[in-house]
Amino acid sequence: MSTLAPLLEAFFTERLIGQREASPHTVAAYRDAFCLLLRFARGRSGKEPHQLALEDIDAPLVAAFLNHIETERGVSVRTRNARLTAIRSVFHFAAYRNPEHAGLIQRVLAIPPKRTDKTLVTYLTEEEMEALLAAPDRSTRIGRRDHTLLVLGLETGLRVSELTGLTCSAVQLGTGAHVRCHGKGRKERITPLRRETRAMLQTWLVERGGAPRDPLFPGPTGGKLSRDAVRRLVERHVAAAARGCPSLAAKDISPHTLRHSCAMNLLRHGVDTATIALWLGHEDVRTTYGVYLHADLGLKEKALARTAPPKTRAGRYRPDDALIAFLEGL
Repeated sequence: MSTLAPLLEAFFTERLIGQREASPHTVAAYRDAFCLLLRFARGRSGKEPHQLALEDIDAPLVAAFLNHIETERGVSVRTRNARLTAIRSVFHFAAYRNPEHAGLIQRVLAIPPKRTDKTLVTYLTEEEMEALLAAPDRSTRIGRRDHTLLVLGLETGLRVSELTGLTCSAVQLGTGAHVRCHGKGRKERITPLRRETRAMLQTWLVERGGAPRDPLFPGPTGGKLSRDAVRRLVERHVAAAARGCPSLAAKDISPHTLRHSCAMNLLRHGVDTATIALWLGHEDVRTTYGVYLHADLGLKEKALARTAPPKTRAGRYRPDDALIAFLEGL
């Protein structure tokens, strides 16, 4: 057995799961990164993954791997950087377990992440949200489920994993109606509900008829909806809504767009960024500030309206003398 196999086994079982208690999403992301890296190393070295030594995963190979997944597999720069984060995490662990390879480890850790362009978030206007909510066929059980999920997503701004992870007991419909979720970073938070949403959820829970630990939004087999299932239902209803609201067709809308739309709706109605950060479960208010304030054109237009225009006039074009123009054109 090489030094790499026991190192990876110890990293996933001892460090990632045992010590850090990483979420299943993090474990899966790190697992996928190393499955890709080991297959790439096998193609380069001719060794099977279980035969690889730590020395085989050096800085040139890691750099070539990152270039491979970006240029040949077509992943985004953010995904490339996420793969690098997983690799660096293992090599930090290797520095503790295998100090004799300190030079090799430091060269891998010195590989920098690639800078990315920051694009404006996609969000729905109030008219687009109304069109989307009108799309599900509420004469069917699945349509009523989808409609309730979309309403809850737009109102609470829950992440997809938080929405699909909700159980029937996560909804409290008494005084101070709210929904409770376990979010990113193992943080638990509660989000209040409007009276109309409370009534809608109450009706859905009666129809749902599940036990407290059952998923609030079940799939065909009764288990919780997958992320792909939520993506497909959002795409299906967006396509239907776009027939009456053409602006939807021009936007790249995913389930995460519901979260962005919730934040922008709060911002447009005067809610401060600190409250929005708490609402969304952001660790740092600067995340909220940097993402949503930059996207709000209306806020910038209001700021521009409060300023005085410069006291200047548009210039008038005067052509050069014909002889000068001829000489300069030589």
